[in-house]
Amino acid sequence: MAIRNILQIGDPTLRKKSFEVTDFGPKTHELLDDMKQTLIKADGCGLAAPQVGVLRRIFIVWVDDNYFECINPKIISEKGSQRGEEGCLSVKGKHGIVTRPNKVIVSAQDRFGKPFTVKASGLMARAFCHENDHLDGIIYVDKVEELQEN
Repeated sequence: MAIRNILQIGDPTLRKKSFEVTDFGPKTHELLDDMKQTLIKADGCGLAAPQVGVLRRIFIVWVDDNYFECINPKIISEKGSQRGEEGCLSVKGKHGIVTRPNKVIVSAQDRFGKPFTVKASGLMARAFCHENDHLDGIIYVDKVEELQEN
């Protein structure tokens, strides 16, 4: 396992659309393990593969002791709305208010390719939406109402 470099806003990789994962072998497992270690070191709650320079539809979320590895995720249901503060490991030193769904249902695959579905609300729903946006080249600053310095 290795700590990977987190790309910062301005890097063109962050604006590209990620590719579907078809190989669930050792390289994908290594990427997931590296992303987890990188997330721990950065003290974040989510990390998408494009943020570490890999254009694959993979993200991880770790909120309130709930850890999810999501490969080829799709948000299949959204309900309600919430306004809350967000930051991003790829946008150091800034934060802002973003409106997101309050509840989501996400379908994805695990590291072995097995499909699963997860229901999330509140901060967990926000994290899933934030990380899923990264897979389409969207950064929270594109949706922020007012960007502020930390």
